[in-house]
Amino acid sequence: MKDLFERIIKDKGPLGKWAKQAEGYYVFPKLEGPISNHMKFNGKEVITWSINDYLGLANHPDVIKADADATKDYGLAYPMGARMMSGHTKYHEQLERECADFVSKEAAYLVNFGYQGMVSAIDTLVSKNDVIVYDMDSHACIIDGVRLHHGKRFTYRHNDIESFEKNLVRAARIANETGGGILVISEGVFGMRGEQGKLKEIVAFKEKYNFRLLVDDAHGFGTLGKSGAGAGEEQGVQDQIDVYFATFAKSMAGIGAFFAADKEVIKYMQYNMRSQMFAKSLPLAMVKGALKRLDMIRTMPELREKLWENVNALQNGLKEKGFNIGKTNTCVTPVFLEGDVPEAMALVNDLRENHRIFCSIVIYPIIPKGMILLRLIPTSVHTLEDVDLTIKAFSAIREKLEHGDYKKIGAEIMM
Repeated sequence: MKDLFERIIKDKGPLGKWAKQAEGYYVFPKLEGPISNHMKFNGKEVITWSINDYLGLANHPDVIKADADATKDYGLAYPMGARMMSGHTKYHEQLERECADFVSKEAAYLVNFGYQGMVSAIDTLVSKNDVIVYDMDSHACIIDGVRLHHGKRFTYRHNDIESFEKNLVRAARIANETGGGILVISEGVFGMRGEQGKLKEIVAFKEKYNFRLLVDDAHGFGTLGKSGAGAGEEQGVQDQIDVYFATFAKSMAGIGAFFAADKEVIKYMQYNMRSQMFAKSLPLAMVKGALKRLDMIRTMPELREKLWENVNALQNGLKEKGFNIGKTNTCVTPVFLEGDVPEAMALVNDLRENHRIFCSIVIYPIIPKGMILLRLIPTSVHTLEDVDLTIKAFSAIREKLEHGDYKKIGAEIMM
């Protein structure tokens, strides 16, 4: 019999094998200073494009005051216990009502974390007789939730409606045999590519195939739609989304998340979601802080307007310079380049140290081998000067990449 840790010591995994070269700089970097468009990295000020603070609420004075007042009044522990036992308050209920109203649903259920909540929600909504159909580019929390499912599950090619229907046909056949139903899962916004899920096209099949739709709208909530209610509102199909999910970790710049649906569905989730039944309640300071943030999203459309001014300036500027930003139709701005992992490290080092631009780097296995994805997240606190400097920097690093400069430097990094 082998020692359990033998494999772990020998095989660090596709990302872990780069830990020696990458840790502390490319992965687990330490950004310092107040969350903003400019922060410090390695002691130098950088333009920061890697913070999901879309509406600039993280350090808004009204938000800081609301958080501070709530912490002063209640501390960070209250309430103690799970919601079902001793962790329930009128403010948790108020936040649920206001979230439900904002996204045009009957009821909502507050959860502690988006990732944990999505995994548990999928497990709760389906039985072994049900079939899941989901986009193959879904976030890891969806994939992990689907893994818990004891029944059949099918993936369809990303945003490919022909592939979607083919898998619906397969799902319908099995569901008819088992006596179960079908749960379709899509993201409102796919966080790497920046593309909206094709929700309008998906719901057109509901009458024929009688499925229910769960949408993870982490990046759409607060950024898309006339009121900021997300991708469903943007596409005019919010009423066709059966279970709507959003996290507070993006536009709300906080902790927590919620599901919104018909009252009976939410009531079922409240009494059956194990991740919430057996977890401590979200601290009241965070709940009251979320109420303030939600109120600002509702009443301050200028935050969203400024966000989109910056998004359009950045994306249009990159496209004018010939950069490949994929099919993004959201705030998420991917820049696709070609190169291996050592080249990516050299490129990002140059970008951060010499051009003072900090953005996230994505490599294999998250994207295919031979590709480098630089992911930029515009916010309402960025400036047009930030945009101009960034586009100039990207033009400079692309030239070096194409000339092979980073290949030479990358080889030295690996030594």
